[in-house]
Amino acid sequence: MGLGGGEDREEGVMATDFFWSYTDEPHASRRKEILARHPQIRELFGPDPWAFLKVSAAVLLQLWTATYLHDASWLKILVVAYFFGSFLNHNLFLAIHEISHNLAFSTPSYNRWLGILANLPIGVPMSITFQKYHLEHHRYQGVDGMDMDIPSHVEAHVVTNAIAKSIWVLFQLFFYALRPVFLKPKPPGLWEFTNLTVQLALDASLVYFWGWKSFAYLILATFVGGGVHPMAGHFISEHYVFNPEQETYSYYGPLNLMTWSVGYHNEHHDFPRISGTKLYKVKEIAPEYYENLKSYRSWSQVIYMYIMDRTVGPFSRMKRKAPKSAAAIKKGE
Repeated sequence: MGLGGGEDREEGVMATDFFWSYTDEPHASRRKEILARHPQIRELFGPDPWAFLKVSAAVLLQLWTATYLHDASWLKILVVAYFFGSFLNHNLFLAIHEISHNLAFSTPSYNRWLGILANLPIGVPMSITFQKYHLEHHRYQGVDGMDMDIPSHVEAHVVTNAIAKSIWVLFQLFFYALRPVFLKPKPPGLWEFTNLTVQLALDASLVYFWGWKSFAYLILATFVGGGVHPMAGHFISEHYVFNPEQETYSYYGPLNLMTWSVGYHNEHHDFPRISGTKLYKVKEIAPEYYENLKSYRSWSQVIYMYIMDRTVGPFSRMKRKAPKSAAAIKKGE
């Protein structure tokens, strides 16, 4: 892999530019090679038949919890939000990630409706918009101006020490959600308005029948679950470069059971048409492609490493120049 910029950083000094790659992203070529050697992997393609039931159970449990806490103290609401509700809402956020790849149903519109359902306890409409940007993250991984998963230059120039990184991690869900809106806004369509209308109806109903504390619980669960939280470590672990020779990293720890196996991230990018419930089989079938890649066993440790390592920050991401086809698309927008 040809690299430039970020890998020239001095020992103990944070990079002042991204890691620039002069090769294509690795997943498309690896997918082709793996399928040539292990064609049986195609049998894993397709939706998760249990997705609807899993999403429905999490949504109902979280909404019931919100109503149960309608007259609780703020301290109790905060404690329950961090130690319980955050896990449910982050689970639903990653359900939306799974659904964005049409891995719940074979019919795309059914997936969109399920995404809107999964969105309800999160409190803020994001399911439909997330799909648009996330599929571009797969199609144009690391491409400058196309992949909105990569921090902006403003973030990278401001977040330059452990204190700033701690604040950035605490609010990383806001950066993750708002970055595309400012850098690459897309005009909303009918599905976005549907997502917004359904979400506002749920929020308003919750406040009307149960009060502001029930709604605040959902928002708190979303916020704390996306900040300094074990499950939120996947935001950093997936593509932040701790090793200049690798741009995607997997996590093989127990939290995969609660996160739709998003930790199998190299496997997911290699085969985005395989549901999270079957991604572990990819590694079992083709271990020679994954066992030599660096991976993690703890997302909490990744957060700690990111904050405390003076050489790592928002610039620690792999970038590549847009190919002509992608540049034409970007210009057309």
